[in-house]
Amino acid sequence: MLQNIRIAVDAVVFGYQNSQLYVLLIRQKFGQEEAYWALPGGLVHDDEPLIDAVKRELQEETNVAVNYLEQLYTFGDDTGRDSRNRVISVAYFALIDSSKTVIKAATDAENVQWCAIDEVPALAFDHNLIITTAFARLKAKLTYQPVGFDLLPAEFLFSELENLYCIILQKEIDRRNFRKKIMSFGIVEDTGQLSDKKEGRPAKLFRFNKAKYQAMEKEGFHFEIKFA
Repeated sequence: MLQNIRIAVDAVVFGYQNSQLYVLLIRQKFGQEEAYWALPGGLVHDDEPLIDAVKRELQEETNVAVNYLEQLYTFGDDTGRDSRNRVISVAYFALIDSSKTVIKAATDAENVQWCAIDEVPALAFDHNLIITTAFARLKAKLTYQPVGFDLLPAEFLFSELENLYCIILQKEIDRRNFRKKIMSFGIVEDTGQLSDKKEGRPAKLFRFNKAKYQAMEKEGFHFEIKFA
């Protein structure tokens, strides 16, 4: 019996602005799911590596190029997840500085927009499940890898880093101990510059020294933040 199985890729792209976590969604132009919002993604070409496929789909449908991209999970146990035929999706998740990203719908995307993580509507296929799975992965990784810095600008207020952890972990943190712990790693540096915000007292700007972190990691350093 010949199989009629297609392989697709889908991408959960997280962004962070104004103390809110967002996910990138598209509205499809074609197909039975065209009225629904969905994750960027599509079918893999016959001669195409999976990672190239997801990067291509992101570029074609949203105009987004990503630095941090990680394979998440394979979705396909639900044989009816796509009404057209049997489709197995290899999902990825990405973290970007959304404030520096210009999104633009193209190819088979009618529209593209950022959606707050707690306001995601009913999506096409099983994409709500994919987002839930990706958010759980991000929540866990935040405590043992410095992935949160990929969501922030190159220079940021320390309060922005604190708020990011509160939003993703969905809990308040002891900010004084959090700051002490992060600074003890030696991978976050004071830039010597102040923010240019119009209101209130200017605050110091910090940056993540990724090269130093990678060098320390090779020597056995483990990033870990525990919360009660």
